[in-house]
Formats: sequence, structure tokens, C-alpha cells
Amino acid sequence: MTTIGFVGGRAVGRDVLDRRIAALREGPTASSLPRPGSAEDRQLARWLTQVILTETLCEDEAARLGLTPVDGPPLDPVAAVELGSVNTAAYQGSPWVRAVYRQVTATAEVPASWRSSPVREDRRARHQVRYGLFEHPEDAQSATPADLEPLGAVTLESLPAAVAAAIRARPPGTLAGPVRDALGWHVAVAEPADVSPPESRAPDLLGAARRRAFTRWIDERRAATVRLVPGLEHPGDPRQPDNHHKHG
Repeated sequence: MTTIGFVGGRAVGRDVLDRRIAALREGPTASSLPRPGSAEDRQLARWLTQVILTETLCEDEAARLGLTPVDGPPLDPVAAVELGSVNTAAYQGSPWVRAVYRQVTATAEVPASWRSSPVREDRRARHQVRYGLFEHPEDAQSATPADLEPLGAVTLESLPAAVAAAIRARPPGTLAGPVRDALGWHVAVAEPADVSPPESRAPDLLGAARRRAFTRWIDERRAATVRLVPGLEHPGDPRQPDNHHKHG
């Protein structure tokens, strides 16, 4: 059996990835998918491999803990950004990932520094943010505010670090980016928003603390139990040939 990786020593077959790709190519987003055989297509396969192996890891963990599947609504845009694209896709696609998420984050607490830190006012200030993630730099470069999705009133600290830094470097209300990381090309625009009272911010802070706890847990578990195979490395791995990010 051809494998796409190993979770705890158990092989995950290539057929799982092939079915996932086939479903996408037969679905409503087929026209936006990269051309089969292209570098972007191979990157899509690498990204889907990460999602599948994350789902498998959580299925095994749920079985070990005797958890039951959990239904739930899609993540809001801010939560999706904080979790990252792989974790978000796994969470939204698998009831076992949601079950493990609930278990892992049940005891998460808001760090005291998030509530009372006097450092950097913009760590707590809210901004009205529109945000977009693009696969191709050309699309990101030509993006306008109308192409971006509203995230609502969020703190810059809840955004990817590169995006937050780009926003801080630009005047309010002007496009920031494109900036690139392992997920793709980011573009955003932000304007200051009215700051909500502390009691109304607390649920957002707890949600962010839970998402951080899960991200740290899943990163540690993947590092300990998941083994990738050549050709299906992480899409952001600079050693794989389809990662074209170059420094001038």
C-alpha cells in the first residue's frame, strides 16, 4: 500500500488522499483548484496530507480517551486565523477533532498577562479588520479591500504575526501586505475600533486561550507521532522543491 505518512507507526494510505482530492475536483470549488500536475497541485496534496494526518491523530486520541464525536458550527474567521488553515480544516471536517479539541482545552485559562499587561496598548485595542489569504502572489498584489473578508473588531495580537506587523507599519485604513508565511500570501486593512469594556472581551480572550492551548498540543503531538513521506512534506518546508519562496 502506498502511504502518505504514519501516525504512531500506523500507515495512512494514499487512497485517503486521492479520495479527498477527487471530492474537491468534483465539488463546487473545482474551478478554483490548481491544474493537475502543477506545483500548486502538489502543494495542495501536501496541505491535504497535513489535514488528513491531523484528523487521524485526533481519531486515535479520541479512541484512546473514549470520547464521543462532537458536532459544532463552523469556526468564525478570527478563530480560523488563530488556529491556522490545517487545524481549521481538520476541526471543521472531523467530529473527532472537535471532540479532542473540547477535551484538550477544557481547563485552558486566560493568562494574567492578557488581562492586565501594561505593555503596548495595541495588544488590547480593537481594530476593524478585513483580511484575505491568497495562494498566488499576483492575486494578493492586486487585491482590494472589497476582495477581503471582514473579521470584525479584533486585536492585532490575534492575527498572524507577519500580518499584525504589516498593519502597524501602514496608516489606518490602507492595505497592508502582501506578506507571506507557510499558509500563503496575506493582505489586510485595519482601522481603530471602539474598545469594548473588559467584561465583554473576556469570552474572546478565553476562546483565544483555548485555541492557543490546542495549537500547542497538536503541534507537540504531530512532532511526536506523525512521520511524513518524501514528496508529501509540509507545504511550507523550505527543503521541498515546490516551495518557491526566495529571499532577494
